[in-house]
Amino acid sequence: MVLLDDLDKRILNVLQEDASISNQALAEKVFSSPPTCLRRVKRLEKTGIIQKRVTLLDAQALGSDLTAIVEINLTQQSAEVFDAFEALVVSESSVKQCYRVTSGPDFIVILQVPDMNAYHELVGKLFTATNHVRNVRTFFSTYRSKFDTTVTLA
Repeated sequence: MVLLDDLDKRILNVLQEDASISNQALAEKVFSSPPTCLRRVKRLEKTGIIQKRVTLLDAQALGSDLTAIVEINLTQQSAEVFDAFEALVVSESSVKQCYRVTSGPDFIVILQVPDMNAYHELVGKLFTATNHVRNVRTFFSTYRSKFDTTVTLA
């Protein structure tokens, strides 16, 4: 674990809200000099704390209206089967998140697809017996109350 001081945390909190901010504006917001800020950001990138900078898009405005939360149980509990299934799932662009979980299903997958036809096609591709899938249970989102990508810094 990388130790973060107060300045690092202030920088990260600002960047989590707006990664497009200029170094000058960032320095002003965190009460630091631009060279110090730039050094800190580069160090945070080098250590992997900052993984990448992205732009968040409105999926619904772009026609990807259906969010599905999928629970998956596999037929076998072996590392090889888990790894093969996981590799297949994460290679699919409609899969936005994939988690191995305990005390229930083997995996939870979050999908973002345009419609039910696209979902049905994806089910046939990913969640079949040939991929060692025993059971699939899908929940469709009717409304998203919160979506937050920030990491809370202590």
